[in-house]
Amino acid sequence: MPAEPHALRVIIVDDEVPARALLREYLARETGVEIVAECANGFEAVRAVADLRPDLVFLDIQMPKLDGFEVLELIGREVAVVFVTAYDEYALRAFEVHAVDYLLKPFSAARLAEALEHARRRLAERVALPVGALVAAARPQGVPAERIVVRDGARVHVIPVERLDYVEAQDDYVCLHAEGKRLLKEQTMAEIEAVLDPARFVRIHRSYILNIERLTRVEPYGKDSRVAILADGTRLPVSRAGYARLNDLL
Repeated sequence: MPAEPHALRVIIVDDEVPARALLREYLARETGVEIVAECANGFEAVRAVADLRPDLVFLDIQMPKLDGFEVLELIGREVAVVFVTAYDEYALRAFEVHAVDYLLKPFSAARLAEALEHARRRLAERVALPVGALVAAARPQGVPAERIVVRDGARVHVIPVERLDYVEAQDDYVCLHAEGKRLLKEQTMAEIEAVLDPARFVRIHRSYILNIERLTRVEPYGKDSRVAILADGTRLPVSRAGYARLNDLL
């Protein structure tokens, strides 16, 4: 006889108790599903995913502390996700563009079963979520991020953008420099540049994005090159194109 497929290990994330209860009730009707945790906020979700390594997360979007998209940035490359949301035009448009499944509250048991089957197919095909593109598409146009979230193991750091001094490219990561601390995040420079306020942050070099409030002066450095001097004495290279962008902003 063929071996039974392993049970799908699921985490439910929603700050509302009735919503978690409804998901639990609907999932109990499905075969081959094991609920390994329920989380009431995004911080709990990040810890649970790191500790339990589920196959699938049912993730609410509208939550306090960390919203669903911030949680996605921290866990999205490691686990399949079905989003659960009340109406949100930007989020729904992003999901449809990127063929990501979601449950629109209120939803039926049949609709959940459909989303579950879709998730199984994505897992079988090893289809990864386009996390950066999805998060960018779901953000209202022209509204820059107010904070950046970074995971360090099961711990989450929340950095208000006004505390960010500069961003440095490091291979497949960005290094966020804020108040003397350095935090690595698996993200491209283009992705983080897209969510920062262009009136405050400028790409001065292919490897550096600068908070212009930290800039004290720009000095020549060798032939046809310049260096930015920050208030704390940090020196960052400025490319020719970066200098032009800096001048446009100043």
